[in-house]
Amino acid sequence: MSQSTAIRIADSINEFDHRITSLQLKYPRFIHSEFLTHRVFSRSSSSSRAIPVAKMIEQVRTDPAMPIHWGLNQPGMQAHAEHDDATNCRKQWIAAANAAADQAEHLNQLGLHKQIVNRVLEPFQWMHTIVTATEWDNFFELRCHPDAQPEFQALACAIRAAMGESVPVERASSVQQKVTSWHLPYVSDDERTNLHPLTLPKLSAARCARVSYLKHDGTAPSIADDLDLFERLVGGKPLHASPIEHQASAASSVARSRNFFGWHQYRDLFESGLMK
Repeated sequence: MSQSTAIRIADSINEFDHRITSLQLKYPRFIHSEFLTHRVFSRSSSSSRAIPVAKMIEQVRTDPAMPIHWGLNQPGMQAHAEHDDATNCRKQWIAAANAAADQAEHLNQLGLHKQIVNRVLEPFQWMHTIVTATEWDNFFELRCHPDAQPEFQALACAIRAAMGESVPVERASSVQQKVTSWHLPYVSDDERTNLHPLTLPKLSAARCARVSYLKHDGTAPSIADDLDLFERLVGGKPLHASPIEHQASAASSVARSRNFFGWHQYRDLFESGLMK
């Protein structure tokens, strides 16, 4: 069975030692609401309204998200003692996942939209999320703690390990800095060199919106696809603004820009009219 993972996508630091990191995460959807409580994070996540029903049913049948600790019932928020028959616990969980998949297939045959059908599968889904932040200490203190839910603790520890193994790239914070020196998840060095600078944050935003960069059919999008998606999501008015919260330019002071510290968030620049 799969486990929670954290992959470093982009890691940057300015001359004031303010670091910003973007990671691609995979974790059980049943801890997603707790993940949303951390307001210093910018997030773009996979959606039950976007993923095809057949693809979601296949994931639930072949690789359902499930607990990693089968804690026994007791008062309080922590389940310290574990059930002595974890094999049977997993068997019953998988049976529940298959029952949900059966019901989703019945609903799908009725012609219902995926925004309805996929909901019955959510307890067994994996979330795929892009997260970007400049402040992590409180998150690690809370979620790497033994009292955290085991599945969330595993995710937090995976994030901490990924960041510990990463060496951030130095980014200039002078007023003359170019867009090519921004923190830009999913933008390659070759694209920074060869594409128009104002295109780069748009490409990054579109790719963050897809969460794992690929289309749902597993193929890589073209630059034209990315720019078209950006216009559909954001255009002249940010209707779906979370994808433009992952790009940032290094600040020349200890400035705060929305939920970022020491970095100017692209969404701030976009909505102010400074960057379009």
